[in-house]
Amino acid sequence: MRELPLPAERGCPFDPPPEYAELREAGPAIRVACPTGIDAWLVTRYADVREVLSDPRRFSTRPGTAAHILAGYNSEPPGEGDFARMDGPEHLRFRRHMAPEVSNMKRIARLRPLVRRIVDERLDTLAGTAPPVDLYASFAKPVTTAVIAELLSVPESDRVLFQQAADALFSGGSSAEDYAAAMRPLLEYLFGTVLARRANPGDDVLSRMIVRSDQTDRPFTDTELVSMAAGLLMAGYDTTASVIAHGMLALLEHPAELARLRERPGLAAGGAEELVRYLGVGTGLMREVLEDCVIGGRPMRAGDLVVLAIQSANRDTALHPDADRFDIGRSPGPHVGFGHGPHQCVGQQLARLELTAVLATLPRRIPSLRLAVPIGDIRFKTRTAVGGPVAVPVLWDEVLPAFPGTDEDAG
Repeated sequence: MRELPLPAERGCPFDPPPEYAELREAGPAIRVACPTGIDAWLVTRYADVREVLSDPRRFSTRPGTAAHILAGYNSEPPGEGDFARMDGPEHLRFRRHMAPEVSNMKRIARLRPLVRRIVDERLDTLAGTAPPVDLYASFAKPVTTAVIAELLSVPESDRVLFQQAADALFSGGSSAEDYAAAMRPLLEYLFGTVLARRANPGDDVLSRMIVRSDQTDRPFTDTELVSMAAGLLMAGYDTTASVIAHGMLALLEHPAELARLRERPGLAAGGAEELVRYLGVGTGLMREVLEDCVIGGRPMRAGDLVVLAIQSANRDTALHPDADRFDIGRSPGPHVGFGHGPHQCVGQQLARLELTAVLATLPRRIPSLRLAVPIGDIRFKTRTAVGGPVAVPVLWDEVLPAFPGTDEDAG
């Protein structure tokens, strides 16, 4: 049995582990040993990955989508409100209340000016900062932090709580105990927030979910609301921030593509989609087999675990003949960068909005942006569910004032 292929700390900064191309050619799924001690089937082809993600009847999320890579996940049954590890009607009960807040297109259209303002304000802050700076820590994280915190009306002074919890989960070096310790103060804070919003609902995501839920025959409990809010805060913070940092690094290493984006900001929405496809974001999604079946030419038994190699699937030449080419002007097409099926990323439209705003704005406002170190000196996160650079140190000559812009510029 071979080890699960993982990105190296140093190596090609954008491609999946090289073994994946060979595995896709070979076809059948293979058995792998995962870092958390789990043995699983590894599925690498786009069609096979999509089939598994599409079918909650045969494949369950209950072990945790990142249990193959994160020590913070375990085999205990899902806790109250742990909707990401639920299937069927139970999962749908949570999703139907969350999706209107972060995925509904009318809601996203109303959020566009807020996101553009946050991006511009952060670039204004960089204008008053002497480079070099870390684009990940000083731009990407503050942008995504501000957006998700604004949606939940979390004041700036309290945002460090979910930053610490997300860092513990996604850093790659945290034990289950580290994660639990980082989560405790966040959960206590959110419990108080839920009680306050119940007593006095405002115009924020959490308040609207409380009001909407209370009108159903099975309102959310306080614990369920705390779990939902914590999931939104942490997922909305680091996943998108990592793609922003990784995506800007990819553009800096593909200067012709960066120039296209600078000259044609209308490419930003398609460029955001291409970045998600090309980079693949994480180290795969895990499922549990619920009934005997055949995937990737291999018979799988109920109880087996499956790791779906998302970045490999997105680089499958059956999906795009030139799948290894980074093309900011590529016509958007199918990929599984946001997952697929009933458990696809509930916040994907918000992530698209943030990525599009950054791509439409940053290249124009900092046309001289460049790396402060050789690309070979950039370190990448390992053994974590969300990949990307540890830091992106950059330089510039000048940060230009904000452009008047239009909504179309930002997608």
